[in-house]
Amino acid sequence: MNEQSPLIPTLPQGTPPEDLVPIGAPGGLDAAINPLGAELWFLRDRDGGHLLWNGNPDIWSGRAPILFPIVGRLRDDSYRHDGHVYRLPRHGFARHARFTPGAHDDHHALFRLEDNAETRAAYPFAFALTISYAITGNTLTIGAEVANRGDTPMPFSFGFHPALRWPLPQGGLRAAHHILFDRPEAPDIARLDSNGLLARSEPSPLEGQELRLRDALFEQDALIFPEVNSHAFTYTSPGGPAIRLQTENLPDLGIWTKPDADFICIEPWQGHADADDFSGDIFQKPGVIVLPPGEVWKASMSLTHERSA
Repeated sequence: MNEQSPLIPTLPQGTPPEDLVPIGAPGGLDAAINPLGAELWFLRDRDGGHLLWNGNPDIWSGRAPILFPIVGRLRDDSYRHDGHVYRLPRHGFARHARFTPGAHDDHHALFRLEDNAETRAAYPFAFALTISYAITGNTLTIGAEVANRGDTPMPFSFGFHPALRWPLPQGGLRAAHHILFDRPEAPDIARLDSNGLLARSEPSPLEGQELRLRDALFEQDALIFPEVNSHAFTYTSPGGPAIRLQTENLPDLGIWTKPDADFICIEPWQGHADADDFSGDIFQKPGVIVLPPGEVWKASMSLTHERSA
């Protein structure tokens, strides 16, 4: 990828990292991934429209962070295990860790993070986290594999956090955008308190299976759908393009933005933030997967860009 590539727009975050890994499909999507966090940094449609948030640090510096080994915030930013107290920041450490690039061709790229002395100080488990990216036509598929390399069970959560442009390129008015859920959902959602912990439930803002996006929804942080029924979601506007997001093995969902920001995060998760009264061992944390020694857990998310009719 060179400095003249139209994949890299002029945006307020400054010069992109030199080690971005590009992939793409002729006549389809183009993408670039940053080995720092194995994070998707650019996603462009066939007409050159940028589908992903630009990471403006004055608003929110994320783009599509990988959440591991926790999702959300721990109570007091800490957890207990085997008589010890460990500290982890919100969403874990993977988003700030440098992954090792693996196999890479025009359409695929692989990134791997393994435990080391720094990770074991906060998370005393032997793991390997592999993130894969593949583009076929107008679909980007992101896969995750978590391997337990140790000899004891390993607790963890995992999540994707893509920030899509709101409004979409050629999508018309921001206020016209909405998300369609593929299935009916529960009548209530979960909400966070001022400390980022699950604190209460409230009636769902869904109208049938449609969420009409408006800034007022996010004045009290994210909308959280625990154990969501839908595994596919269509983000679109009337007569505009759409992004269809499909998930596998990720039963929880968060939707978030900052009011008046030009992005909407549609976040499939395995796990979520602590409840405000939770202080137990990490193995008892709701939403945590306990992976036996030697086993591998897999999940995926795909983003398909559908052009306007």
